[in-house]
Amino acid sequence: MNPPERHDPAAPGQSIERPCPGLLSIVIPCYNEEAVIEETHARISRIAPRLGMELEVLYVDDGSQDSTLKKLKQLAVEDSRIVVIEFSRNFGQQAAMSAGLEMAQGDAVVLIDADLQDPPEVIIEMIAKWRAGVDVAYGRRKSRDGESTFKLVTASLFYRFFAMLMPYPVPVDTGDFKLCDRVVVDTVCALPEKRRYLRSLVPWAGFHHAPVDYDREARTAGETKYSAFRLLSLAADAVLLSSDKPVRIIWFLAALFAFVGTSGLLAGLISPAKETVSLPTILALL
Repeated sequence: MNPPERHDPAAPGQSIERPCPGLLSIVIPCYNEEAVIEETHARISRIAPRLGMELEVLYVDDGSQDSTLKKLKQLAVEDSRIVVIEFSRNFGQQAAMSAGLEMAQGDAVVLIDADLQDPPEVIIEMIAKWRAGVDVAYGRRKSRDGESTFKLVTASLFYRFFAMLMPYPVPVDTGDFKLCDRVVVDTVCALPEKRRYLRSLVPWAGFHHAPVDYDREARTAGETKYSAFRLLSLAADAVLLSSDKPVRIIWFLAALFAFVGTSGLLAGLISPAKETVSLPTILALL
């Protein structure tokens, strides 16, 4: 990647000019969320008058197998602020969020899951940070209700391991819940990556980031879409798509094994004739 152009953030406490009222886009990826999607939109509708911005809500149906898409289309009939994006199959959450970012028209864009574990009411505080000069107001979890100790510990360890691999600052204890200024969205959308991991691409873009602390709630309905295998797959994608350090380590180990093997083979070839070096020995050295 080429280094992005930097944006001069406002000094702490210094406001910069933002569009007033401006348009807020909320991007919500959905996969089999029939049990909660109507309540999700109801919660967003209730906070809409307090946002101080015009609103569009982009629901990205990621190939749902239940009635999620049907309910979204009905909601769109009832509410002209809704845009429904329909995928032909399940491409994954990162692809769904990326599609939403591409379609969003807002001066600021919020990414939030459909399951209501990230409270929509926090968006109001994110907008306040944005109006004060912050380009990325990201949700930072103070607590995570309804999750096992094992998942809490492993998630915390992964966040810190992942941040350690990155050559630029990446916040820990965060997910995809965030508000991004238009210039951040345009920068991320202009990147050539076909497979994106937004938790690393947004920090990579630079700009002025600030946390908004909140308590993550337990799921009120429906089931998590992330099995242990899918979580491991996501973690592997996150590391491989975001850092070249794993590849460097693999190349280093390959070079090391090649050196050791070649050295062993040469040692066997130049040893005294009376010392017979068998093929299994050479293969073992390799």
